[in-house]
Amino acid sequence: SIMNNLKKNVHDFWNNASCGEDLYLQNTDISGYTKQAQERYRLEPYIIPFAGFKESKNKTVLEIGVGLGADHQKFAETGADLFGVDLTERAVAHTRRRLELFGLSSALCVGDAENLKFDDSSFDHVYSCGILHHSPKTPKAINEVYRVLKKGGTGSIMIYNKWSMVGIMLWLRYALLIGRPFRSFLDVYANHLESPGTKAYSYTQARELFCKFSHVSISSPLTHGDLLESDVGQKHRGGFLRIAKLFWPRWLIKRVLPNAGLFMMVKLRK
Repeated sequence: SIMNNLKKNVHDFWNNASCGEDLYLQNTDISGYTKQAQERYRLEPYIIPFAGFKESKNKTVLEIGVGLGADHQKFAETGADLFGVDLTERAVAHTRRRLELFGLSSALCVGDAENLKFDDSSFDHVYSCGILHHSPKTPKAINEVYRVLKKGGTGSIMIYNKWSMVGIMLWLRYALLIGRPFRSFLDVYANHLESPGTKAYSYTQARELFCKFSHVSISSPLTHGDLLESDVGQKHRGGFLRIAKLFWPRWLIKRVLPNAGLFMMVKLRK
């Protein structure tokens, strides 16, 4: 029941506002959703090659965690045979409305990544961007990705990278600067990055998580968050961040730590 409580906390956090809603969605019409997508791909251009939109034509595709639906829309526009699940009613409603406005279709439902209601070997491609690290039982969710993929099917799964610049910043702010230097990165992530219990993984841990797959490749490019190049969620705004933005050594980070991005992009084949 602790797990159930955790899952309810995650649901309530994201059902209150889907990811990016407070920052990038001005209104729920065609122009609002279009602007939100433009902003998403301006800030996170690496999502486009990673997601596998182009390759999805006529393929059976599942997105786990549809959020505001920008990526889902791209899969639909490409001509995927498309399915989407999200833990929250709010995200499913946003995505459904979005697709209707653009005359697109997908089989959308509220669902739990740890217990997918699909048969074994149902999908050619499973995509999930920044979702499975919020699930209380992430390994169970990854086993579900494996189960529903066809043999030879592909996955694009983004989870958070433990040794990231975002992690270092959060640790400086919520551990070192408040006199708790022994506080672990994982505790800081769980309490100060998005929904309660959010996790992050080292490359070694990620390889362990995805060990069933026949092929795994991992990269973690620096993001706008790691380089302090964008607005942040309301949880982190304030004087500390304003000062950090002025002095953040972006050129040095790019040169010395090019793989210290928060987004761990995992490409898989079953």
